[in-house]
Amino acid sequence: MYDRSISERNTVVAQLHPQPHPILGAVADARSSLSDVRDVQPVYMTPAEKTTALQEITALEATLTDLKLRILAVSGDVADAAGARDVGSWAAHLTHADPAAARADARLAEALDRRWTRVAAGMADGSVALAQARVIVTALDALPDDLDPTLLAKAETQLVAYCADFSPAELRRLGRHILHVVAPDIAEAHQARLLEQEEQRAREKTSLRSRLIGDGLARTTIVHPELDRTRLLTYLEAFASPRKSSDAITGEEDRIPYHRRLGQAFGALLEHLDPARLPDHGGDATTLMVTIDLDSLITDLATGGLIDAHLAAGDNMSATAIRRLACTAKIIPVVLGGKGEILDLGRTRRLYTPGQRKALRLRDQQCRAEGCTVPAPWCEAHHLKPWTQGGRTNLNDGILLCNHHHHRAHDRRYEADRLPNGDLRFHRRP
Repeated sequence: MYDRSISERNTVVAQLHPQPHPILGAVADARSSLSDVRDVQPVYMTPAEKTTALQEITALEATLTDLKLRILAVSGDVADAAGARDVGSWAAHLTHADPAAARADARLAEALDRRWTRVAAGMADGSVALAQARVIVTALDALPDDLDPTLLAKAETQLVAYCADFSPAELRRLGRHILHVVAPDIAEAHQARLLEQEEQRAREKTSLRSRLIGDGLARTTIVHPELDRTRLLTYLEAFASPRKSSDAITGEEDRIPYHRRLGQAFGALLEHLDPARLPDHGGDATTLMVTIDLDSLITDLATGGLIDAHLAAGDNMSATAIRRLACTAKIIPVVLGGKGEILDLGRTRRLYTPGQRKALRLRDQQCRAEGCTVPAPWCEAHHLKPWTQGGRTNLNDGILLCNHHHHRAHDRRYEADRLPNGDLRFHRRP
């Protein structure tokens, strides 16, 4: 009788105080266990213990992420009750997460719950990380809709197995070619379709935005296809990373951060574009017209003083910049008299011809700045006597300079002395 009363009393207590859901209980236990080591310093762990701990914590993260995604997958009712737009918005508000990231988690949770159960199982046992799961799901979603379910399951299994050895970036490449593993007979045609679709999306999303930010600077942001990026970097690195001999003297360019060298190389690339190959602009060949008054042309340009000239587009530039650009770009100096009338539209032949440039390369072999060994193909033809001061476009008045030293030659802070061997030695003006 006594034992029966105790049993009935426990049943009533259990009904009044129901046990938490097993998931809540497991989470509470995990937090409690981790709180026990919150103040324990890992500095005294052995190398082997640190290695094991990192691997186990990574697996635990994957397991917890899988649990989180499984809850998100079935939380549509809660989001509706809360009046949220979707599960992702509800989760972002509840957890103070970034809304875009929370919505991405919700989409992944739905995909794992409804379709990609093998990936979900890999996350649950800690063998598939969140970033790997995203890559796998993206690759699987890109497979043909009419692919045989057996082949689809084989592809999913194979990609999950790859997670033991490959990073998300490597998995992305493997995922693009997974059909070559599971269905090689249709892989080539599918890969071609994927590439065409990717290239089309890239073209549709291509954009260029540019704005002035002051201090003579502009910020230009380009979103463009990967192929264009590869070509652009290849061209820029030809200017930014000039080859040097092993005994070359270390110069300033060796101390410039690489991102700055790329930015400067972009300017050099633009200066080397052949205007004759550009399309017509407003009915005329693409030409930069610089307006400058006669006095400035005679005095300020001769002394290297800083003056303001105006481009056809209305922008300002210094005489120093005009002199440098005049060596390589197709620029017509529009010289004005005292009353603003046009006195001169430039001499007929200012640029060195291809034959002259070949002769300069043969003669100079490399940049003629003292100690510089940048090879001739990467150099620019420079007028020893400025063309704006009557300099002639011939071999005796020409010299090869790399882009870096070509800027130096037109920098009014520097002077250049001609050495007996014909090289130029630069030094700051006193």
